[in-house]
Amino acid sequence: MRHLNMLSAGSLLILLAGAAAPDATAQPKDDGYRGIWYSNQPSKDEYGYKYSGGFATYPQQQLPCAIYAREVNKTFFCYGGRSREKNELLHMVSCFDHSTGLVPRPTILLNKKTDDAHDNPTIMLDDAGHVWIFSAAHGTARPSWMHRSTKPWSVDEFEQILETNFSYAHPWWMPGKGFLFLHTRYKAGRGLFWMTSADGRRWNEPQSLAHIEMGDYQLTWRHGNRLASVFDFHPKPVGLNERSNIYYVETCDFCRTWTTVAGVPVTAPLLDAKNPALVLDSRAEKKLVYLKDLNFDAAGHPVILYLTTTGYESGPGHGPRPWFTLRWTGSQWEKRAFATSDHNYDHGSIFIEPDGSWKIIAPTDPGPRPWTTGGEMVMWQSTDRGTTWSRMKQLTRDSRFNHTYARRPVNAHPGFYAFWADGDTLGPSESRLYFTDRDGSQVWRLPEKMKGDFTAPEVVR
Repeated sequence: MRHLNMLSAGSLLILLAGAAAPDATAQPKDDGYRGIWYSNQPSKDEYGYKYSGGFATYPQQQLPCAIYAREVNKTFFCYGGRSREKNELLHMVSCFDHSTGLVPRPTILLNKKTDDAHDNPTIMLDDAGHVWIFSAAHGTARPSWMHRSTKPWSVDEFEQILETNFSYAHPWWMPGKGFLFLHTRYKAGRGLFWMTSADGRRWNEPQSLAHIEMGDYQLTWRHGNRLASVFDFHPKPVGLNERSNIYYVETCDFCRTWTTVAGVPVTAPLLDAKNPALVLDSRAEKKLVYLKDLNFDAAGHPVILYLTTTGYESGPGHGPRPWFTLRWTGSQWEKRAFATSDHNYDHGSIFIEPDGSWKIIAPTDPGPRPWTTGGEMVMWQSTDRGTTWSRMKQLTRDSRFNHTYARRPVNAHPGFYAFWADGDTLGPSESRLYFTDRDGSQVWRLPEKMKGDFTAPEVVR
């Protein structure tokens, strides 16, 4: 097992390319798809927790968890799973074959030996088609790993590349250049960092991007050679339960420089709440901000999806919670109302179609446990860049459990367009995984119990 330690400033963090490669292992397969159940901060009221439920695709402050590969017509994905016997986090990797309509038995990459869904994995593909899994850790108490598939376009066998420590992983392969890895490190809060690597084996020293007061949460997305980060900040003395403001920075030169959306250079790390990257001052409005997603329109302008609230607690006291889009027009940020939902951790994603229409898939309808995390999934559409919205499809209804954390794959294929999980929000439960297509014509559930090596997902709506 190789371990990487933090070195002094100006040095490099290196896994020597000439050294012996880590041992590759054909990881075991599971007999079905089951998600981790997780809860955070008991509230000692009828709503149970600050947030809770089936969190296989949690959290929003790390991504991607799925990516489509045109070369083999497959969507590769990872998630936080569990065994049948114990609610203990297993890092699971699989793929959906669009040619056959089948999924294999999922691969058990590793056991994180915790039930903390903050440790969930993220996924990326390199230019050669190797599948990379970045296994995060919530803080510094547990290690983090990077693994690489030994064969292109395969999830059967992985080699361990690196053992170190990082949180909230955002691995992006920049074609022809290598990895640009945005992530979080815990020191006096949650600081945003980046690392780069041409091959995934030799990494530079982590560089600080932002650490405002008690830290930040971020979203990222790539558009061509640009990689953008949208982040909040956690004010003193409360911290993340008062998460506020929206900031935007991007790089188009592999992190040699960072700029605002208008191209004005900024100096990293950003340490002050008032800085050139600020695009929404929610503190002035006395509102908290929960970031949901980041995408780009046909003109290459960023679009941010977020929710605001007056407090971190569950329940109707701070509801309903309004959602908004924030779009850069080329000269200014344009804020538009979207919808409302009943919980701060109702998470959805925004899709921008080639024809210019926008879609949002999110649990905006109450589920069987109102005022708790998630609800019933709805597909919304806007044909005027977020000015007005219409309900396109109700994806789930009369559900046994709440659904949440609908995630958008990179290069999403029309047949595997959003990916999420369900779970009871008032106590530990089973959790199943779902996906839908671009039109919301059907919802499929990944098989909880498999008899063979491959099977078709079950149509549930």
